[in-house]
Amino acid sequence: MELLQVADAVAREKNIDKEHVLEAMEEAIKKAGRSKYGHEHDIRARIDRKTGEIQLTRYLEVVETVENEALQIDLAKAKRKNPAAKVGDFIVDPLPPIDFGRIAAQTAKQVIVQKVREAERERQFNEYKDRMGEIVNGLVKRVEYGNVTVDLGRAEGVLRRDESLPREHFKTGDRVRAYIYDVRREQRGPQIFLSRTHPMFMAGLFKQEVPEIYDGIIEIKAVARDPGSRAKIAVISKDSSIDPVGACVGMRGSRVQAVVGELQGEKIDIIPWNRDPATFVVNALAPAEVAKVVLDEENGKIEVVVPDDQLSLAIGRRGQNVRLASMLTGWDIDIMTEKEESDRRQEEFRTRSQLFMEALDVDDVIAHLLVAEGFTSVEEIAFVDLDELTAIDAFDEDVAAELQNRAQAFLEEQNARLEEKRRALGVDDDVAAVEALTPAMLVKLGENGVKTLDDLADLAGDELSEIVGKDALSVDDANAVIMAARAHWFADGEAGAAGQAAGETPAQPQG
Repeated sequence: MELLQVADAVAREKNIDKEHVLEAMEEAIKKAGRSKYGHEHDIRARIDRKTGEIQLTRYLEVVETVENEALQIDLAKAKRKNPAAKVGDFIVDPLPPIDFGRIAAQTAKQVIVQKVREAERERQFNEYKDRMGEIVNGLVKRVEYGNVTVDLGRAEGVLRRDESLPREHFKTGDRVRAYIYDVRREQRGPQIFLSRTHPMFMAGLFKQEVPEIYDGIIEIKAVARDPGSRAKIAVISKDSSIDPVGACVGMRGSRVQAVVGELQGEKIDIIPWNRDPATFVVNALAPAEVAKVVLDEENGKIEVVVPDDQLSLAIGRRGQNVRLASMLTGWDIDIMTEKEESDRRQEEFRTRSQLFMEALDVDDVIAHLLVAEGFTSVEEIAFVDLDELTAIDAFDEDVAAELQNRAQAFLEEQNARLEEKRRALGVDDDVAAVEALTPAMLVKLGENGVKTLDDLADLAGDELSEIVGKDALSVDDANAVIMAARAHWFADGEAGAAGQAAGETPAQPQG
């Protein structure tokens, strides 16, 4: 009974199953038995779960022919011990109880300690792997080179130096609150990694301070942090009668101040989330005012125009405001002043007008009219519906038809020059036959050494897009071109397989 009481006490102290402790004791007794009677024997130990009595036994397998006398017994001898014995059964011989000597007792203790530690580690891992994403409280146990070991009660966590806030120092015994971002099973036991810089740590603090977030009425859509300095959090309310920003700020700022205090004074901008990307970006750049927004959805970029006096506020110190807004929204944000945008538009207007004047042999008045109507290239003029040209003031049908003819003639002449250059560069006709590749693209391919279908097929999508220009060919379109170039590989393979199926002898390599 004393054994059962010890097992019960250890199980309670280590917070593990009593069965694990008893199994560890059985393992220790078995090891001591094998030390006494010989390691070659199959010796097993069992502790009676009701009385605590130790049963030590030796197992011998019944076989036709004995190969190992320590583990096997022949059928004739087995029948003398048990008349019902048959091949494959085990003869169980009881052994006298062990009188543990000092060394045997020490060995048994080491086995029990090891097994109990393994069970404790397994329990810790299983408990904390399900708690990833939670905020926990603990006491600082020790600090080594800025890395903090935190006592979580039933386990220890590690708060690494780079996961602590800047200028944050802990001493032994300090209380610390942190976010569990990872739990790993390692050789020295489960490692619980904590963080105070993780974006979700701030989200978790708001969840604790704002009942509406905890109840699911308000949802945190995105978080961006510059730990210890500034942060932005985007929130939305599922109840139209509740203001999400006001609820997070709290009465006289009590709720947000509680979070700021925990984060060592980190400034927090609470922003209303919006489904419309442009509106969301404008909100995210607060407190700066935005005059205009231009979206480029294909490239995930957004141009933001701000008044001249708002530029430094929009960018923030060392670019902090725009960087956080970009992290929060997921858009690449390019900020410019109204003057910069005006200068750029004037430069674009002048460049396009010059292009039309040279390509179409027209004066600046007609060129300016075309640009003002939104035409950006000669191709647009060459292939647009004639009605769109005649709709422009001062353009009758004759003028419109003449402009279109000149545009088409210019493109034909340009394509002829590019075709000639493509041939001079040695780009194969097979490459030129691939759809989506324009004459200008073919020349760029030739200049970069891509001259055959195999050369083209060997490229990656981003490589092809880079060569011909990302504006001319997106990565997705480039991937489609490359797959088209690879089609002959599969066609050749199928033709070879069909030839062999028809009885053709495959060509033998020469040499």
